[in-house]
Amino acid sequence: MSHDSTYPAIADLKARARARLPRFVWEYLDSGTGTERARHAGPAALQEVEMMPSILHGEFAPDLTTTLFGRNMALPFGIGPVGMSGLIWPDAEGHLARAAAKADMPYTLSTVAAQTPEDVAPHLGAHGWFQLYPPRDEGIRRDMLERAKASGFSVLVLTVDVPVASRRERQTRSGLTQPPRLTPRLMAQVAMRPAWAMGMAQRGMPRMRMIDKYAGDTSGLPSTAHAGYLLRTSPDAAYLDWLRAHWDGPLVVKGVLDPADLPMLEAAGVDAVWISNHGGRQFDGAPASARQLPLMRAATDLPLIFDGGITGGLDILRAIALGASFVMMARPWHYALAALGPEGLDHLVRILTADMTANMGQLGARSLPDLPARLISRV
Repeated sequence: MSHDSTYPAIADLKARARARLPRFVWEYLDSGTGTERARHAGPAALQEVEMMPSILHGEFAPDLTTTLFGRNMALPFGIGPVGMSGLIWPDAEGHLARAAAKADMPYTLSTVAAQTPEDVAPHLGAHGWFQLYPPRDEGIRRDMLERAKASGFSVLVLTVDVPVASRRERQTRSGLTQPPRLTPRLMAQVAMRPAWAMGMAQRGMPRMRMIDKYAGDTSGLPSTAHAGYLLRTSPDAAYLDWLRAHWDGPLVVKGVLDPADLPMLEAAGVDAVWISNHGGRQFDGAPASARQLPLMRAATDLPLIFDGGITGGLDILRAIALGASFVMMARPWHYALAALGPEGLDHLVRILTADMTANMGQLGARSLPDLPARLISRV
């Protein structure tokens, strides 16, 4: 039986992933913070967006291409960063980079990934993005930028919505530490998930490899206060100015929800703004990204990158109709990888593309710029 008939939606991949992952790994991937109101607000907000179907357009093949940072993209979506992807599945960062290169879409490597920029470099396609958790020390900062650039990453993404560590209660209850340490409690969970266990046995338990160079021994830290927090600072406008002066490629600021912040970002010379509430993992009182997207679009001409609550191709179209220039996803790619291994990533590209194509046919939208005209309700 084909994956297309068994796993036709992200929800199917999510259910399969949950069944294959140890509970502490699932909690790390899927949890938010607080009551998880913000975690669930993203999908709910997108579901409220209605679009008007249109008839009598004849046969046509929708054009899904777009342009970002002067580069043509075959698809309007890509892979967002997840710290410690390698905990979700063995060699996750390598698999994600290779899948992105194959699909000619962006892959974003986290500062706190389980592989370094140098590890990923041989697999990186034309659209490598590096996500920076801002180091306090200028020497470390310079070294990280140099390593990312030398490894082929062309876009720098500064995450600004993590001024302090969040509590992430579900994740804390799971017993996960950084680096991961398999207690008897966690070992019992691992024993019930043989595919995950065999892969980890071959590669070893993951660590934040890029951070290792700078942090020294940080064994036993809670997963909500890992080594990355020991190095990072809460950036200010001067920090952003420094990055703009020292990074010669596109600079994106990630984790922006308030239109009032846009003039400052425009003045700093950023190339795009990434609208995100961090998957509901940082602040449970934050609004859904989809609710802020139209307000942000009305306030700036900068490219807007969107994430938050994507459950299928129609949600990608909704985000673009609301004003997004490009859509990023993080959890869905990890659901796909955990569900089906590396082939799950190709499968996710295929079902998202098919879903977008089918829904654009219903809307009579021949290309992505046609989508805003089909909106009939906004969140």
